[in-house]
Amino acid sequence: MKKTYTIGDLANEFGITTRTIRFYEEKGYLSPKRNGTRRIYNATDRTSLRLILRGKRLGLSLDETADMIQMYGSPGGNRKQLEIFLTRIGEKRTELERKRKDLEVMLNDLQGVEEKCQLALAQYRK
Repeated sequence: MKKTYTIGDLANEFGITTRTIRFYEEKGYLSPKRNGTRRIYNATDRTSLRLILRGKRLGLSLDETADMIQMYGSPGGNRKQLEIFLTRIGEKRTELERKRKDLEVMLNDLQGVEEKCQLALAQYRK
């Protein structure tokens, strides 16, 4: 018998809300079976959810992550998926490096302004 999961099982395992899982279901990224009003998720749904959450942590959009999931298990293995994933990782790394440099400039600017304000304030204390 195949392992199945309830919405509560998945929410607890991944530390997310059941509403989040329903959102991914509404978007078509998860396809649970129904037993009356109960949702029954299978291992594929669990893996998809894990990959969605991993993509989110890496800063990928939901659409980018969904594209990756759809390629998973495609004919010819996962080579295409891995190549695209590496490209996206490189793009994300470049974007984050740019943001880090921008933050460093901003922090330096703030430090300079703070020092000038401290000097100006010291003048009032004399």
